[in-house]
Amino acid sequence: MNTNLTALPERAMDLAGKVGGGVMDLVPKAGQWLDAGVKIGAVKTGGKVAMKFVRRYPVVAVATVVGAGALWYLARRKAKQAQNGDGRDAIEGSARRVPAKRASGAKRTARKSTRSTQTASE
Repeated sequence: MNTNLTALPERAMDLAGKVGGGVMDLVPKAGQWLDAGVKIGAVKTGGKVAMKFVRRYPVVAVATVVGAGALWYLARRKAKQAQNGDGRDAIEGSARRVPAKRASGAKRTARKSTRSTQTASE
């Protein structure tokens, strides 16, 4: 019986160590659950505030959505241009200047402006 009494504290310590180790394994998960709960609460509160704002100021909300969409479209377009080489590269080739000439060779006569006759008569 003496051996059982001396072994009891050792077994209690062993059991406490196992339970403590199990609790320590749960602590990071508890932190994750707490973090997830905080995030869900923030999303719910933010959603309520956003809905009150949209109900009170619908024009501002629509303008915000349109502005965000325009910014997204411009950023997407700029990214595509950057991916395709920006479209500003010089085109290799040759060119020559051609002077402009009239097809018939006749000179044009100046047209009379109705405005110039009105200002002269006034």
